Amino acid sequence: MSAPVYLELVSPAGTPAALVAAIDAGADTVYCGFRDCTNARNYPGLNFDVDEMAEGVAYAHARGRKLLAAINTFPRADDMAPWHKAVDNAAAIGVDAVILADIGLLDYAHRRHPSLRLHLSVQAAASNPMSIAFYRENFGVRRVVLPRVLSVDEVADVVKAIGIETEVFAFGSVGSMSEGRCFLSSYMTGLSPTSEGVCAPASHVTYVEDGDKIVSCLGGVTLNCFAKGEPAAYPTPCKGRYVTEGRASYLFEEPIGLNVANILPQLKAAGVTALKIEGRQRSRAYVTQVVSGFRKQLDALARGETPPPADDLKLVAEGGRETFGAYGKGWR
Repeated sequence: MSAPVYLELVSPAGTPAALVAAIDAGADTVYCGFRDCTNARNYPGLNFDVDEMAEGVAYAHARGRKLLAAINTFPRADDMAPWHKAVDNAAAIGVDAVILADIGLLDYAHRRHPSLRLHLSVQAAASNPMSIAFYRENFGVRRVVLPRVLSVDEVADVVKAIGIETEVFAFGSVGSMSEGRCFLSSYMTGLSPTSEGVCAPASHVTYVEDGDKIVSCLGGVTLNCFAKGEPAAYPTPCKGRYVTEGRASYLFEEPIGLNVANILPQLKAAGVTALKIEGRQRSRAYVTQVVSGFRKQLDALARGETPPPADDLKLVAEGGRETFGAYGKGWR
């Protein structure tokens, strides 16, 4: 018999193969997007067409798992059709919920598909009870994905006040704490993270050797210069190293990974419903390793046992380092 669910484990699935890997490794739920501008990981080689996502729904449901469709970019003012079509297709193939951020799209989904379960994307940046209540009361949102700006105590306060399920980030990028409001990349590439789902596309990334250094650029803009072997993040604007007052530093976000494995009991006590692993652009091996690691942790806690060490997760953490991020809020 499997252990009871301690916290729902939500895994990324950037491809059909990653979806299978996530479910086979023990994910309770997977989230994925269509192969177009409607999802925030719109990169070549990733995502699903309608038939592939329908097959994913069947694979998940046959094993008692769930599939969520991320339709979490913001529609263009002159063309809502792709986003409406994505919601319609998701409803038609029987996904367990859609993850939305845009108010207009939430309204469309709520009116057009009243039985379709709605989750509020982190891209909506709703981080307090009043803003979350707006989405709950107007669109019937059943779950909110909280931005990565709250301490554990603050998460607990939000959970007590909102009356719906809460999903929090557990592993992956720390985030630049401006969910759904990032435009820097679009100035460098001409492609929008918010309406086209493309932040720092690989087609605009270059690495140049400069003596014993490596220079990383996005759209011709230098974002970092690091020694060979030095930990360095993929060149996105929020993870660039900038010179201010004569000193180069990571002003927004360092190359370090979020990992909450050591504070799972605190998140459970705070009333959290689900843990979200970040990384739809990552490999099957990444998905398997992270999901398996958290599955062992959560199953041990559900049995009342001390969970095994989560040292293996550090091997796939960004920059080989880990942090609790805002959950600890050590700067206060």
